[in-house]
Amino acid sequence: MSAHADGSGRAARPIARVLVDSPLPQLDRLFDYAIPPQLEPEARPGVRVKVPLRSAGRVLQGFVVDVGEEPDAERALAEIETVVSTAAVLPARLHDLARAVADRAAGSANDVVRLAIPRRMVRAEKAWLAREASAAPRVDDDALARAEGILGEHPGLAERLAAGDRVAVDAVPVATGGAPAWAGLMSSAAAATLAGGRSAILAVPDHRDLARLADALAEMVPEEAIVRLDAQQSAPARYANYLRTLEDAPCIVIGNRSAVLAPVADAGLVALWDDGDPLYEEPLAPYAHARDVALVRQSLAGGALVFCGHTRSSDVERLVGIGFVADVPRARRVSPRVVLAAPQDSPETARIPSSAFRTAGEALAHGPVLVQVARPGYAPTLVCAECRAPARCAPCGGPLFAPARGATPTCGWCGRSAHGWQCAHCEATRVRLASSGSERTADELGRAFPGVRVIVADGAHPVERVDDAPALVVATRGAEPWAPGGYRAVLLLDGERMLQAPDLRIGEACLRGWSNAAALAAPNATIHLVGVTGPVARALATWTQPAYARSELSERAPLKMPPAFRVARVEGDVPQMSDALSRLRVDVPELPDDAVLGPVPADDVAGRKRARALVRFDYARGADVARSLRASVVQAAVTSRSRRPKREETSGRTRSPANTLAVRLDVADPEL
Repeated sequence: MSAHADGSGRAARPIARVLVDSPLPQLDRLFDYAIPPQLEPEARPGVRVKVPLRSAGRVLQGFVVDVGEEPDAERALAEIETVVSTAAVLPARLHDLARAVADRAAGSANDVVRLAIPRRMVRAEKAWLAREASAAPRVDDDALARAEGILGEHPGLAERLAAGDRVAVDAVPVATGGAPAWAGLMSSAAAATLAGGRSAILAVPDHRDLARLADALAEMVPEEAIVRLDAQQSAPARYANYLRTLEDAPCIVIGNRSAVLAPVADAGLVALWDDGDPLYEEPLAPYAHARDVALVRQSLAGGALVFCGHTRSSDVERLVGIGFVADVPRARRVSPRVVLAAPQDSPETARIPSSAFRTAGEALAHGPVLVQVARPGYAPTLVCAECRAPARCAPCGGPLFAPARGATPTCGWCGRSAHGWQCAHCEATRVRLASSGSERTADELGRAFPGVRVIVADGAHPVERVDDAPALVVATRGAEPWAPGGYRAVLLLDGERMLQAPDLRIGEACLRGWSNAAALAAPNATIHLVGVTGPVARALATWTQPAYARSELSERAPLKMPPAFRVARVEGDVPQMSDALSRLRVDVPELPDDAVLGPVPADDVAGRKRARALVRFDYARGADVARSLRASVVQAAVTSRSRRPKREETSGRTRSPANTLAVRLDVADPEL
């Protein structure tokens, strides 16, 4: 691409539009740079470059998003300093997706790109550049026939996938064979998509689900068709797999929340398993949920979008209710046998009623039994034995817990052992175990069922799989091991305690955790839900989770709470906060008077008074609200930078300006 004369006789210069890698919100745009003649062959769209930034007086890395020509020979343009690599790792389709996601979340496109593209590994990149082009993988006819049979259990699903529709599918809640039924369903959809010559992206919450999905896929498609992207991989392996997704040959990408950003050339399917899991919430700016990223991607590039789960999140149910997502039920309804059991009054059976004990004892003769509890550890909570006041650490005031049976109480904050503890209320010196964690439950059940193997599965004791031999498996919610033959009985304990958590979506979270545990049961096994009544218990017992999601939506709509409405949290210095809210009223005059909750005082930072507010708005106003709040963030950053001295007088070091206004959209559990 050489400079040439335009119609006026002046030479048109080749230029590159570069997305610079900077956390500053005011730099969230494309910058024009002249391409030196020696770099013209390498400065192609998607490659990494180094460019000077005059305002900062330094050199930054960035990506070439587009190349063109500048007809104005008099325009002053800085030149690209160097091309870091000739690998085009940011295709236009990924930049477009990043820009759209960032705009929806009032964030920076560069932050989304940083989440999508792994850290560069030179050796892996060189190997990829020297490779031969990958061939399109072929799905075996027998495997394709099995996939079509599984998809056929949901009438119309195969046709909707081929048409690129958005669908919600309820997975079969019965565990049999080498992989869960949901993994077989998603693998079948991916295999059918791959057989049609298009790529598929399958996202799951954590590494346990990823392992089960990989096992199911291995029976459907050749190994070279599966591309894994997750944080547990080594950096070279993850980067090499990312580079594979840039090729034209179709593949099946599996991974966690960031896998939804995989830049495959032609995505015929994006599927999310269990979208209500909080692990899909991105903890880094711009905090976009994987479900929202998938929806944005589908609107830009088409292809089928599938939400699959044992429960229905209220977010997906809202989309089903407005007709944006189609509900595809199974031809034959399958539900586990759930019994609602009330705890008895005697101390021996306070947590586990006699009926659940009998069920567990009978089931142990045939295989493993799952016992789900609320919390890990031995006794997560201690109280005074006399007045029942919470036991607190004397030095720091943190809660005390018992790490083991008969052990000295320990502080959960500072880790000190509470030797010689004394109650601050009644001066008593004895504590009482107020709760039972996974280890204490295992201890109690081990004494109740002597000679039976007891397995603890929680964050401190991860267990991926158990065999079909008799065993009591005590697990916290979400840490239940996979049993190939299914659990012969499932006991769901501490349900009432779980529902007491101060969370807007605690009912949904509990129903999701209980449903996923119940789905691990073998056919005809009994599931006991202990000590829970009300709508959540009825939804589990009747296996009508979508109806519960609809009831949650109807209750939240009058309160303008998510997901019936979108909610943004705005926090910053008081002057910037006031300016942002005033600007929002001007930019979006249709907002009702009660749209803003607050502001209320927030924690001061560096002596600056800060405040926090919530903004509630309907989905039709989402783009306008995001645009206004983003403009306020940029303005606050520019103002803060102009008022801050560039260098410390004592050290001479450059100070990075701190953003004084922070915005987060689509807060799942809003609180001031």
